[in-house]
Amino acid sequence: MSRQKHHGGSWKVAYADFVTSMMALFMVLWLTSQDSRVKEAIERSFRNPYSSATKESVGILPNRDVQATQQQKGNFDSPSALNLEMLRRITQDLAKLLQQDPEDQTSVKLDLTSEGLLINVFDRTHKPIFEASNAQFTPYGAWVFSTLAWEIGRYPTFTVELSGHTESNRPPVREDYGSWELCTDRANAARRKLLQHGAGATQICKVSGLGETQPLDKEHPAAEVNRRVSVLLKIQQGSRVGDSVTNQVETAAPSP
Repeated sequence: MSRQKHHGGSWKVAYADFVTSMMALFMVLWLTSQDSRVKEAIERSFRNPYSSATKESVGILPNRDVQATQQQKGNFDSPSALNLEMLRRITQDLAKLLQQDPEDQTSVKLDLTSEGLLINVFDRTHKPIFEASNAQFTPYGAWVFSTLAWEIGRYPTFTVELSGHTESNRPPVREDYGSWELCTDRANAARRKLLQHGAGATQICKVSGLGETQPLDKEHPAAEVNRRVSVLLKIQQGSRVGDSVTNQVETAAPSP
């Protein structure tokens, strides 16, 4: 009886071991490069592999179908680590782009708040954002908002609310054009500039002029620091960044 010859298959086993080793190496390198929040999420998933099912999540990254269900229910206990990380990254990027001159007063102020990232752009007398008493940008103001637009456009999942503000006791430009009209037109000019330079049309969900009703410096409502355009970059509806967040950056943009 003839014996059937078999071809050697040891190379297949060796190749499978090599591929497995490379995948393991890739996973280790990926894990070591992640943010601490991602690492903590992975650690929790290994400690309790069934917790994701009870939290309506299928992994570290948010599930779109689950998020849609949560939005319909209005059920957001806390923002995802991904949203928080993106907001912090935007804040850091903008702080680098809008460098502060040590001899210059603050022109742009970034605050990570419970609603999202609040960007206040101040219309200072010594370094104005707008031409006097109108909604036309100065070259400096156009540069600031085009820079903001570029960064905002990189994160299309966030929505934007714009509001214009003025200081109290501001004389009207003319009889039928006062603080309300001016700050509304300036907020709308900011909207157009953001859209022109990269922000998505669906991102901007609100534009308002609030006159002198919400001064930043409540003790000095007539101070020019209250003359500003506020840009609120909001996380997904229903989510809230913890009220204890203290990550705050103040910076002034350089000359274009």
